[in-house]
Amino acid sequence: MSDDCIFCSIVAGDIPARTVYETDSVLAFLDANPLARGHTLVIPKSHAQHVGDLDAALAGDLFDAVASLTPRIQDAVDADGANVGVNDGEAAGQEVPHVHVHVVPRFEGDGGAPIHAVAGARPDLSDDEIDAVAEDVAAAIDG
Repeated sequence: MSDDCIFCSIVAGDIPARTVYETDSVLAFLDANPLARGHTLVIPKSHAQHVGDLDAALAGDLFDAVASLTPRIQDAVDADGANVGVNDGEAAGQEVPHVHVHVVPRFEGDGGAPIHAVAGARPDLSDDEIDAVAEDVAAAIDG
């Protein structure tokens, strides 16, 4: 737990939340500033700032919960779909430095955009540039 983390304070029970799901390792609660009816945050109970800080077991628990909860959340609010996303790092829009997965129910005609809209303009990359990026990413993964 982190003393200055609002999500750790929610896990500890120091700050109230509208909890919708809880296990030993994961907590899900409604976003206090929702983008849509049913907007839910799914978090690991232990503090981790970035996705890469999660160990395999905790990442599995977190994303198993997301996979299980997403269709249930959609059903609960009669949504037509959902955006599921993680803002990982300040440059990506992460406002709370504790890993959290957004499950945002979507409704036909709600005026929202696909997840692709968050990145802004698409880069104009040649096939050679894309091949070079693929090699760099593969090398970093194998690294």
